[in-house]
Amino acid sequence: MITSKITITNHGPQQNCHAPAHGRQGCPIPALAARRKARYTDAMEKSLDASRAPLALLARLKENLSAVIRGKEEAINQVLVAMLADGHVLIEDVPGTGKTTLAKALAVSLAARFSRVQFTPDLLPTDIVGGMIYSAANGSFTFRPGPIFAHIVLADEINRASPRTQSALLEAMGERQVTTEGETRPLPRPFLVLATQNPVEHNGTYPLPEAQLDRFCLRLALGYPDHAHELQMLDDQANVQPLDALRPVMDTDTLAQVQRAVRGVGVEASVLDYIVRVVARTRQDTRLRLGASPRGSLDLRRCAQAAAFLAGRDAVRPDDVQGQAVPVLAHRLMVDVKARHSGLTGETVVREALRAEPVPA
Repeated sequence: MITSKITITNHGPQQNCHAPAHGRQGCPIPALAARRKARYTDAMEKSLDASRAPLALLARLKENLSAVIRGKEEAINQVLVAMLADGHVLIEDVPGTGKTTLAKALAVSLAARFSRVQFTPDLLPTDIVGGMIYSAANGSFTFRPGPIFAHIVLADEINRASPRTQSALLEAMGERQVTTEGETRPLPRPFLVLATQNPVEHNGTYPLPEAQLDRFCLRLALGYPDHAHELQMLDDQANVQPLDALRPVMDTDTLAQVQRAVRGVGVEASVLDYIVRVVARTRQDTRLRLGASPRGSLDLRRCAQAAAFLAGRDAVRPDDVQGQAVPVLAHRLMVDVKARHSGLTGETVVREALRAEPVPA
């Protein structure tokens, strides 16, 4: 549990109270001690409340998302992990499973600026980052920001845009800034890209390049709801849209503070070594054309820290690494064509690496 450590120190023996003398009425020591005790108790309660506050807010955030995306607690938890790790998410799933709803619910819950970009073959880079617009009023050009200037950006069907347009996201995702007309402009913080693509339909699509895939902190799928949750979804939306009933539970400034707290979660040297060994094993696998990058190692550490934070712990355990390894690393691996035809996947390779490497005590 993430808690504040409070140390009580005895600064010396207690003073005795004597009878009043020289006209003074009573002894001030008991009253002074009572005031000090009250201040100490108040400070302790505030400290404990402060330590619990982020977890309470995150619990409410999960409740908000679960109210509109039924039965997908694991996927919701992974989105929160990526958000706390200051990373981006690639959601691969068929249409109608709630990808857009999830992104909108997250934006509403955080009172964040939200934008949606529908990627199409004719989409241009300036349609994403913005460009210079001529103003007839003053006879000069001014910069008009594109939809990338938001806290949460939904890049819908990202693989339908041309590689040139896809590349417009590289700088934004990697450096949280965009460069247009020779000028670099910072993006709002926090900044999260939720990109979607349909893994079934390939006509008219452009596969994401390795450089783009590597900038996604993790990949996940929502999947279809089970019978009970789909029935509940139909009942929920009989008269009102659950999304319309959502209210913010925190703002973006608070989220930025929580992200900084996550970076303070401890990681022992043995756990860091475990991360490096697991990632290195993917690079040595002859069935792969490309193993996980150093950015993958960094993202795995950050996601393990976020997972530990969500669990209320102030240090990462090996099972945090194991729980995040597949969603963080699998999409970065390029399986050889022959191995892929035999059924090998990136997920399988990562699980094999986890089983092969000794787990820290």
